[in-house]
Amino acid sequence: MMASDDGSAKVLAGGQSLVPMMNFRMASPSRLIDINAITELDYIKADGNAIRIGALARHNQILGSDLVRERCGVLAQAYGHVAHHTVRNRGTLAGNSCHADPASEMPAVLLTLDATFHIDGPNPRSVAASDFFLGMYTTAVGGNEYLREIEIPMLAAGRRGYFDEISMRQGDFAICGVAAVMTIRNGVCSNARIAYCGIAEHQFRLTEAERWLEGRAANAATALACADLAASSVQPGGDVKASSDYRRHLVRVLTGRVLETVFNENGLERT
Repeated sequence: MMASDDGSAKVLAGGQSLVPMMNFRMASPSRLIDINAITELDYIKADGNAIRIGALARHNQILGSDLVRERCGVLAQAYGHVAHHTVRNRGTLAGNSCHADPASEMPAVLLTLDATFHIDGPNPRSVAASDFFLGMYTTAVGGNEYLREIEIPMLAAGRRGYFDEISMRQGDFAICGVAAVMTIRNGVCSNARIAYCGIAEHQFRLTEAERWLEGRAANAATALACADLAASSVQPGGDVKASSDYRRHLVRVLTGRVLETVFNENGLERT
């Protein structure tokens, strides 16, 4: 069906983002292709050292998955900030990723987890998270393609993560959100990933801060200094929810808070 279309068809899974976009006339697809009957796309499974999540896996399925909680706890922890129970019952992680709202939490988490997105279409391909989110509501998925699966490496021993945000109300999209995943061994940071949502046209990793953390002691002074570096490295936009200066302030506060949580062994790690 997608191959015979002009490229403006949309895949319907949960519809929690697509249908509101259609209601506001922000999306006018030529047709909707409902994939809910393709049960082969509904799975959360282990494959070696990775977790594979199919296109029809609902948010609440992922949140409640023992596999996710035990081997990638930060993914489940971050869901405490995502929408509400009813929305999570229908919405899918794949659909949320493809919608690519700049303030959405899960894309930032997937960036820190080095997820891989497996895309189906005329030429099936795999895209790293760092290359998947291209702009506001724009991803690497083309007009005659769909996201079939998200592959997430399980957290290795000693690797921890945490997510926090500030939003207008519980369940709202983030005004600013910060996700961090890194390895802590003998009190020293390595292989850090720090990503942000709500402050730019799409979620992004702050590689300057990641490089700066390499080999640093995992303590309060490091968290504070990295938070200052992060705040000086971003140029957030302003809107009716928050000014640019306030968002930069949130980058500093949340970066420090998230890093201290990870450093204090409260980060969600593999058990």
